[in-house]
Amino acid sequence: TPELTEAMMKIHQYTMMCAPILSQKAALEAIMHGDEDVAFMRSEYEKRRNFICASFKDMGIPCDVPKGAFYAFPYIGDFGLSSRDFSLKLLDEKSVACVPGDAFGQSGEGYLRCSFSADLDTIKIAMERIGDFARNLKT
Repeated sequence: TPELTEAMMKIHQYTMMCAPILSQKAALEAIMHGDEDVAFMRSEYEKRRNFICASFKDMGIPCDVPKGAFYAFPYIGDFGLSSRDFSLKLLDEKSVACVPGDAFGQSGEGYLRCSFSADLDTIKIAMERIGDFARNLKT
């Protein structure tokens, strides 16, 4: 209807043509006063990254330490399952969601993408479950 189209055009125009004032004020606040929060979160992500990478290493699963994202990319190709099968079986049996590496192209086959953006306690539970899962696959 013309009324609906007109309303949609207003929303589109004012959200696509410029950043809403609320977003501009939030960005300004972050720029002017956000350094402490940024430093805190960088430290938190570093702890999470180090924990997840060390956990994979302790399991005997190779995992390079990422330098610019909150995803680990461990190599699971030695378990005899495709990355898709590994991730689906992990989700089904242990309720841990990881993205199969082949979602990023053929060169990602044999890897998983594991986010460490969750809180550390959640990551610890996930890594325990992945460790159990990996041990069961080896036996």
